[in-house]
Amino acid sequence: MSQSSIEQKLIKRGDVLPSPPEAVGFYVPVLQTGNLVMTSGQLPMVGKELIFKGKIGSDLTKDDGYNAAKICCLNALAQIKHCLGSLDEIRRIIRVEGFVQSAPGFQDQSHVLNGASELLVDLFGEAGKHTRFAVGNNELPLNAAVEVALWVEI
Repeated sequence: MSQSSIEQKLIKRGDVLPSPPEAVGFYVPVLQTGNLVMTSGQLPMVGKELIFKGKIGSDLTKDDGYNAAKICCLNALAQIKHCLGSLDEIRRIIRVEGFVQSAPGFQDQSHVLNGASELLVDLFGEAGKHTRFAVGNNELPLNAAVEVALWVEI
């Protein structure tokens, strides 16, 4: 299978689309219904290793969180590619849902989630602009620093 134009943009950025991570619980990682594709929450996994663990604002910096959100987004895109066969099938990014494991007093969740949002706009242009929430949590699965889910229109 040849690379999509979106994957070529990733390569030009110096990023790589990973293999889609396996689910860490009893759920499906990606689901298509009609012209929508939604991912489950994706963690900052590289291979089978969780790269960013702990709370942003105490264990990790907000820039660490930004990078974690970018990895989560790449994993979500990998799930979508696995579902559709090509990222070029995406017409629009609808929504980014982000959770940030935050230390008490940390209030810069929006900066953290920009790691995902800026990647998507860079790759998809106007079609990459999306709705979003960036929520601070006191704990996330496996002690992940960030968790991101995507909704896309195809």
